[in-house]
Amino acid sequence: MAEEILIPSRGKITSHLTSSLLVVAFLASFGSSMLYGYNLAVVNSPAAYIKEFYNKTVLSRNGTGLSEETLTLMYSLTVSVFAIGGLLGSLVVGMLVTRFGRKGTVVNTTVLVFIAGFLMGFSRICGSPEMVIIGRFITGIHSGISLSVVPMYLGEIAPKNVRGFLGLVPSIFIGIGVFLAQILGLHELLGKEEHWPIFLSVVVVPTFIQLLFLPWFPESPRYLLMEKHNVHATITALKWYRSKCNIQAEIEEMQEEQRSLSSVDTLSVWQLLLDDGVRWQVLSVVVINIGMQLSGIDAIWFYTNDIFENAGIPPPEIQYTTAGTGIIEIIAGLVGCFSIEKLGRRPLMVGGFTMMGFCSAGITLSLLFQAHASFMRYVSVCCVVGIIAGFCIGPAGVPFLITAELFKQSHRPAAYIIGGSLNWLSNFTVGFFFPFLQMSAGPYCFLVFAAISVSVAAYIFVAIPETKNKTFMEISRLFSKKEAILETEGLAPVDQLKLKKMKGYGGVDRASRDFDSSSSVP
Repeated sequence: MAEEILIPSRGKITSHLTSSLLVVAFLASFGSSMLYGYNLAVVNSPAAYIKEFYNKTVLSRNGTGLSEETLTLMYSLTVSVFAIGGLLGSLVVGMLVTRFGRKGTVVNTTVLVFIAGFLMGFSRICGSPEMVIIGRFITGIHSGISLSVVPMYLGEIAPKNVRGFLGLVPSIFIGIGVFLAQILGLHELLGKEEHWPIFLSVVVVPTFIQLLFLPWFPESPRYLLMEKHNVHATITALKWYRSKCNIQAEIEEMQEEQRSLSSVDTLSVWQLLLDDGVRWQVLSVVVINIGMQLSGIDAIWFYTNDIFENAGIPPPEIQYTTAGTGIIEIIAGLVGCFSIEKLGRRPLMVGGFTMMGFCSAGITLSLLFQAHASFMRYVSVCCVVGIIAGFCIGPAGVPFLITAELFKQSHRPAAYIIGGSLNWLSNFTVGFFFPFLQMSAGPYCFLVFAAISVSVAAYIFVAIPETKNKTFMEISRLFSKKEAILETEGLAPVDQLKLKKMKGYGGVDRASRDFDSSSSVP
């Protein structure tokens, strides 16, 4: 059992954004989250060169080239195998963060990037399409881990009043990664046929920089206290990440959560799914993570060039138009990052998903009528920009932040496994099936994305409370009241105190006790 520090009274838990927090957020996002964005978009501009390499390699091996359908299938596998790797990475993240810690997992998994970079960088020299596909798979594993552990790490080291800001820093770097891939993919830089292996493997550079500096920073204080039971390391980490504030109140808040978890071990995914006390939290994580990918953003990122070509933009101008959308991503991400602590989580997600829904419908209309009105091609481009902006303002980063905020320490790893695995499954579904959906449904395929986006926005508006500027314990109590109301509505007065353990944290919620007391009055 961890030793405790006795504190006579609790103060207000407030802190400022320190240089240490900013540097850690930068390093963790630069070497991990940015790679996710980069790898989403990196296969866009060299698509023709990669297909040609596949076809020539098979021709030299077998004496016959690939059919158009087989080549499309092989390239779709190259795109979507990244998501398969991401799914695998998301499934092991719970085990990794428990064993190595949050920062330790980020640092130790950098080896995956170096292996993947080597395979993709030397694939053409070795004449091996398999090396490209395996390299994409390994980068997917790294991104699947990073996409969960980086928000978890930043969410746990941040004080509550800047947790939203730090939680959206990874989403900004995802946008920077996409923009970097678009810029490096220009013909004047790495967009030439002979440069595509370098283009795929340049991910090793930011990871190397991360590996040089991030190990010098402390681990998550919550992990050190609640899972390693090391109070002194916790205090050291808090002093590192905080400025001239009183850290006693923050330690007391963590110890309160630790005491509530004293009889609860870290839950598995199956245990989390069976825990009725967190059903609304789990359902919310499921909806927002599936909706995040099925909103159509991956279709936009994977096949931006094709969408612009179908919109009638001249081929020589497409690469510059695509690169221009990357600037929109970064600006929208910055808007979300600097406004989340004022507006809250809900407005950014509801507004973002709603904007994506209307813009997806707009793409369908513009593609249908562009033959009759030439200006519709520009409407299509504006809708693409609108989808990207709406996504980066909220849905790009808030779901990962919300996943950390809705659960206590014992439930958080399993929650990230559920959210991450569904996120990547949806990512794979869109990346693999969108080309075929586009061929069969034409412009109408974006109506599917529009319906999903609007539905997710409606769910968030109705079901998910605001978590801005609340501690993890306060958020837990917020959902406890929701669960208690739902349960007491269906129980007789004699059964009021037979409520099951709330969220596995022990005790009956105060709302339940008050309800029972009032019901017993004659």
